[in-house]
Amino acid sequence: MAKRARSNRTSKRGKPQRRGKDKAGKLRLGAIVRRWILRAVLLFIGIVGLGTGTYALLNPPTGLYMKTEELRLGSIDHEWVDFEGIAPVMARSVVAAEDANFCAHWGFDMAAIRSAIDAGGNRGASTLTQQTVKNVYLWHGRNWTRKALEAVLTPVVETVWSKRRILEVYLNMAEFDEGVFGVDAAAHHYFGIGPDQLSARQAALLAAILPSPKQRSASKPSDFVRKRATAIMDGAATIRADGRAACFED
Repeated sequence: MAKRARSNRTSKRGKPQRRGKDKAGKLRLGAIVRRWILRAVLLFIGIVGLGTGTYALLNPPTGLYMKTEELRLGSIDHEWVDFEGIAPVMARSVVAAEDANFCAHWGFDMAAIRSAIDAGGNRGASTLTQQTVKNVYLWHGRNWTRKALEAVLTPVVETVWSKRRILEVYLNMAEFDEGVFGVDAAAHHYFGIGPDQLSARQAALLAAILPSPKQRSASKPSDFVRKRATAIMDGAATIRADGRAACFED
């Protein structure tokens, strides 16, 4: 009887020992999972930092969307031109057309977002910075994964790049017709001149076909494009006069 009693006591003591081992195992597993999550986050931060830091200094040779169009069409028209080689009125026209508060926001125009929400989501609120991020790093289309990545990358680009650099990259990566990317290709394609020779009207026409260049033409503008170009010319003159072009002009 005494031996049986000792055996029972040993069995009873063994249960909490097993529970202790199970708990310790779960704690170790949790620590491993947290460690790998931390590593993944740090890796992501490193990739983002490297990607944005590199293109703050070096010109991106292509973007994901540009590459897919090149594969689809067989070839594209694209030639990089530095900001100094672009007519200043072209930069002002794009800002007036796409993002009049470009110099005032940090990547997201909250007033425009609220207006878009009030309008039922039928109007866009994407800033030039967001469009640049999309053109350089991401793909086109309405996709929550892309929008989430865009939301992460946009403030990083705003922090690492200057406003002038953002606009320079945008002007060189934007699509102006099927297979026509960047303002240099667009100026030659539509008007047969270099981007430094663009007049105020020509710059406004190029800006007016954004963000739907495959449905609009700068050389054969519709009534809508002509009216929009006239409004853009006025807007470009206004932002120059009131100082909203100061962040990207000398």
